[in-house]
Amino acid sequence: MGTADTEVEVVVTVPNQGIGLWMVGAFVVTFVGTRVITRLIRAGRGPFRNVEVGGTHVHHQVYGILAMLVAGAMEFAYRPDTPGVQVLAALFGAGAALTLDEYALWLHLEDVYWSHEGRKSVDAAFLAVAVGLLLVAGFNPFSDTGQGPAAHLAFAVLLLVDVVFAVGAILKGKTATGVIGLLVPLVALIACLRLARPDSPWARWRYPPGSRRAERALRRYPPGRRTRMDALKDFVGGVPRP
Repeated sequence: MGTADTEVEVVVTVPNQGIGLWMVGAFVVTFVGTRVITRLIRAGRGPFRNVEVGGTHVHHQVYGILAMLVAGAMEFAYRPDTPGVQVLAALFGAGAALTLDEYALWLHLEDVYWSHEGRKSVDAAFLAVAVGLLLVAGFNPFSDTGQGPAAHLAFAVLLLVDVVFAVGAILKGKTATGVIGLLVPLVALIACLRLARPDSPWARWRYPPGSRRAERALRRYPPGRRTRMDALKDFVGGVPRP
């Protein structure tokens, strides 16, 4: 008995035509490029200079906000197909990078780019990339696929519990893990159950000065504490001014 050759064709597709990858990729490239340019300007090297109009320093977040506005308006108005949707995704990602790179400026309403407060911009960018990669990977706890009232109720309860744990983590001073925990509930649970940072709202409410928990929090998070992540942030964003 003869055997017939069988060809198996495997097709791998990226959800949403890879729109998320375009957005995250553009974000990373723009953020890294922006940090390189700003560090060159800070060192007085290269052809790059700060942009001023009428004596006013135009921060690059202005271009980022405009890029996001244009991308959002074009997407809602025209709903373009490929390749237009990928172009708009990349434009939005690039605009988000320019805007979040100066997150500390619009948080403090002053130019703190190279100060310790300015490090919040790097934190925001890292968090945005982490959330973007999780979304691209398909983490979506907000999708209710159950059938029937009981399944919908169970989903709503689990989602509420996840949000409670995420908020608890944020109140304990763990903003990054709290936000990521909205997509990965186990992360929110662990962060919520662990010790709060001494400068967090939770510590102010629940750890009275001199209490055992307050002392544990100070030992766990002493003033001036640095981690490997802090070293990475210095490498990417530049060392803040004293």
